[in-house]
Amino acid sequence: MSARATWRNPRTWIAIASAVIVLLVALSDLGRSAPGPVATVHGQLAELNGGQSCRQCHGGLFSSMTESCLTCHAPIKAQLENGNGVHGRLGTQRASQCAMCHSEHHGGDFPLVNSVSFAQAGVGDPNTFDHGLIGFDMHGRHAELACAQCHLLANAAVLPPGERRFLGLQQTCTTCHHDPHQDRMQLACAACHGQDSFRQLIAPEHDKVLPLVGGHQGVACATCHGSDTAHSLDLVGSRQQTQARTCVDCHTSPHRPAFTVGAADGCASCHEPDHTTFAAAASLLTPAQHALGGHALTPPHDQATCAQCHGPQGASFAMRHPGRGADDCSACHEDPHAGQFADDPLAVGGCIACHARTHFAPHVFTTAQHALAALPLQGSHLDADCHRCHLQPTPREPRTFRGTTAQCDGCHADAHDGFFAEALSTRPEIAHGNCAHCHTATQFNKPLPGFDHGAWTGFALNGSHAEATCDTCHGQRQAKDAHGRSFGRVADRFLPRAGCVRCHQDPHAGRFDGAHLPAEVAGRSGCARCHGEASFRALPTTFEHGKWTGFALDQSHSKVACSGCHAPLPSADGGTSSIEPTRSFARAKGGACADCHQDPHGGQFVVDGRVDCARCHQPLHFKSLVFNHNLDARFVLGDAHQAVACAACHKAERISGHTGGHTGERDVARYRPLPHACVDCHGKHEEQLRRRPRRGQ
Repeated sequence: MSARATWRNPRTWIAIASAVIVLLVALSDLGRSAPGPVATVHGQLAELNGGQSCRQCHGGLFSSMTESCLTCHAPIKAQLENGNGVHGRLGTQRASQCAMCHSEHHGGDFPLVNSVSFAQAGVGDPNTFDHGLIGFDMHGRHAELACAQCHLLANAAVLPPGERRFLGLQQTCTTCHHDPHQDRMQLACAACHGQDSFRQLIAPEHDKVLPLVGGHQGVACATCHGSDTAHSLDLVGSRQQTQARTCVDCHTSPHRPAFTVGAADGCASCHEPDHTTFAAAASLLTPAQHALGGHALTPPHDQATCAQCHGPQGASFAMRHPGRGADDCSACHEDPHAGQFADDPLAVGGCIACHARTHFAPHVFTTAQHALAALPLQGSHLDADCHRCHLQPTPREPRTFRGTTAQCDGCHADAHDGFFAEALSTRPEIAHGNCAHCHTATQFNKPLPGFDHGAWTGFALNGSHAEATCDTCHGQRQAKDAHGRSFGRVADRFLPRAGCVRCHQDPHAGRFDGAHLPAEVAGRSGCARCHGEASFRALPTTFEHGKWTGFALDQSHSKVACSGCHAPLPSADGGTSSIEPTRSFARAKGGACADCHQDPHGGQFVVDGRVDCARCHQPLHFKSLVFNHNLDARFVLGDAHQAVACAACHKAERISGHTGGHTGERDVARYRPLPHACVDCHGKHEEQLRRRPRRGQ
């Protein structure tokens, strides 16, 4: 910037003017002198003594005298800023004019705080200064004290350096008084003590906890706050935490604890603290207050009057208000069950265990609850009406619930007509009529799995019987009987006889039941003497053929298969014979040889319709003859005929027709009839017959 431009800049001229003014003021101050000596309290300060330091108090070019005063008097500055103390309440205008109250340059003996100072502050007489102006309510004994008793330098002519005349005191009792509680109290002294007398206790804050009116008025503190109790005055006001008391801590309550605890305001919910007697109720209970006693006035109790539940006023409180609960029905209502459930562990909660709070009928007793009783409700029992099992003996007697039998025969007739009574009599661990041992409530028509048929009926299901269904023997009825039973009995289908023949036809037609045959074999009787239950065709023991049939299987017969004599019968339905439904093999043709064997003689020896082979042959050894020609035939063999071969006389002939039980033509040896005369055989060959055969021929 050029020199010409600099002189034209306004800022340059303002700076020059300011410097000139400062210089003039400085020169003026050098020529001034104090109007008089300062007060001793200021004069003892080196920076204020000598009369040449006016700006220290009156300020300089850029500060005021008030600012200078507040620089040294910091506590006054704090009062002005916070608006408290004597100076803080004067207002900004007056507080900024320090010289109006504290005049200077009147000599060293002139007091800066004097009657004029108090008068300017609105205090006519310093001795009657109202400490309430500075936030300290001082009365009573404190009002009788001189200022110097608390403010020790109040009358001092000159304050020592750093000391204050009135400031510096704390508005706490222990500033002036000894603490007899040794700093144990958390509360201020004024919470218990007044300013008239330290020994006279007061409780200005007591109303926040308990108003001291009515019956509590005039009661000595020690009555409630004994020195040896947990609520002594030292403990209540101490730094230790003590729990506030309720009415029942001091007074005996006629109510149940739940009533007092449940009340939002405790006893005060119904009783006023200014009553001289606790028994005087404030007013009738509201429904909300009544509910706090544990008995809400909900339907149907909302329609009842007080007198219906609470006795006459002349009765005692305990009689009028016995402390009944909402679920304590029997306290007011007669028990319709006559005490049947008084000690029942299932009736937890009293009547409401089975009934609703609003109505007695219908009940709300569930099947789940009934399951806890002796008889769970299952199957058909779910549909049964309660009154069918729980009977009412007479209209005046209660309906029976406790003691109702859980046994089936208590309600149901025996569908087996006592059939199992004998079996049950030998099993004392099973109560008679306990049908549940074999049946369920949901399926009565079939026994439970694992039913021991042999133990209960005397007929064990073994072998093929175990594979049969129940319907095989117990057919379903078309119509239920008087017991409601559709499961058939064995007697309904089979003959009323014992043993296998009750159900099965005897394929032997009674041939093995003769008196000459054994009735038992190895402890088994009937068909079991020879047959087992697994298969009728498989014999569990060796069958003694001769013993049972009279035809012993000896020699060659012992090697013959059964089917050799007992031919398999033809079957039309996969196993059951169409000829004899109960047999698989035909009966033997007979016991004679000719019944099974072809007659080699073509019927020549048939006598009375049968052939007795044993007359000539040994049994089972057909080739071993027992025939004696001289005795058994009409032709005696002499010496000549003894050596003749049989075939020489008995030649083969073709015989046709029905002979010996066989039909057709065949060659058989002729035995009968034969001629007996010699000429019948020797008519043309006499020489030959007479000639004896030579040896070796």
